[in-house]
Amino acid sequence: MSGYPVRTAADIAVNAPDFDHDHATPLARAAEHVVLARQGARLRPPMGRPSATRVFVVANQKGGVGKTTSTVNVAAALAQLGQRVLVIDLDPQGNASTALGVDHHRGTPSTYDALVDGVPLVEVATESPEVDGLSVVPATIDLAGAEIELVSVVARESRLRRAILGHPRVGTAQELGEDRLDYVLIDCPPSLGLLTLNALVAGNEMMIPIQAEYYALEGLGQLLETVEMVKAHLNPSLDVSTILVTMYDARTRLAAGVAEEVRDHFGDQVLKTTIPRSVRVSEAPSYGQTVMTYDPGSPGALSYLEAAREIAVKGAAS
Repeated sequence: MSGYPVRTAADIAVNAPDFDHDHATPLARAAEHVVLARQGARLRPPMGRPSATRVFVVANQKGGVGKTTSTVNVAAALAQLGQRVLVIDLDPQGNASTALGVDHHRGTPSTYDALVDGVPLVEVATESPEVDGLSVVPATIDLAGAEIELVSVVARESRLRRAILGHPRVGTAQELGEDRLDYVLIDCPPSLGLLTLNALVAGNEMMIPIQAEYYALEGLGQLLETVEMVKAHLNPSLDVSTILVTMYDARTRLAAGVAEEVRDHFGDQVLKTTIPRSVRVSEAPSYGQTVMTYDPGSPGALSYLEAAREIAVKGAAS
């Protein structure tokens, strides 16, 4: 191994505020937790906004790698850093919608309406009740039939791209000023079907979550081949800009070895920050929250916050 210093949750926590340094009562600690959760954006210094809306596709056809978890937590972290964020849930399971606390039962205005019926995104988006500056286009189970319904539609692979470009807040600072969206994150289903293809055609950048386990790179070749085909024929501006290592266990050599292998393969596309295995991260969606509001002082939340900061800084540098 080259000895590249992977930044873990433990490293981040060293410089984070110690919320348990005193002997406050449980009620006082609970109140402090609520303040952190609800006012996280106000308690953290905002970052500079990008000069134009950055449209991210979050995809990996391998299930269980933390794709949806990373989408919603990076989105919430960016919002807490002063960015204006839209999450588009493109997975019929609607897990991103659940984690962001928005309704997604059948009949709710959703991505299905935007893709199949051409309803403007701004009409189907809703504000997340947990995080200021974060809005969501939810997914309903109706989306499961969208691929079949779109088969006969002309330019079916470009429906989402047109919907995003038609959003009145997507564009450059010169065009829209302060009212623009800074980030659009598209959460894809764990497959390479027409829904994921729509996302790849719509995006400028791509984030691929990879778990720090033995089969991490298995199947990734097929995804990258699909990306190259999309770049060659449909969306030449698509760039795999971000690789995020998830479920990292710093106690094992396996995790360190996988992270090193991923870095050797992808280089600077891999974020220095890794996301640890965390019960708190897994628990948060059952409360209709991201870990950023469920437990903002936890290692998982601190890691996602640092990953979001890296994404924002890399974008500014480029």
